Amino acid sequence: MPVIVNLDVMLARRKIRSKELAEAIGITESNLSLLKSGKVKGVRFSTLAAICRYLNCEPGDILGYTASDDDLCVGEDG
Repeated sequence: MPVIVNLDVMLARRKIRSKELAEAIGITESNLSLLKSGKVKGVRFSTLAAICRYLNCEPGDILGYTASDDDLCVGEDG
C-alpha cells in the first residue's frame, strides 16, 4: 500500500498510549489499532484532525506516501 501510517511513531514520540489517545478522541482501541496498522481503507478528516490536535502534530507527521505501481490504475478502466 502506498500510504504509510506512522501513528505508532508519533505516539512513541509523545509518550502516549493508544488507549489514552482512543479515549481522548472518542474511538475504540480496536479501530485505532486498525488505523495504526494501515488496515483501513480510509479515515475521516474529523478523526485525523482530532488525532493531530491531541498529538500536536500535522497530518503529514502521521501519514506518508510511497509511490508504487499499484496506485497507477486507480480510476482507470484497464
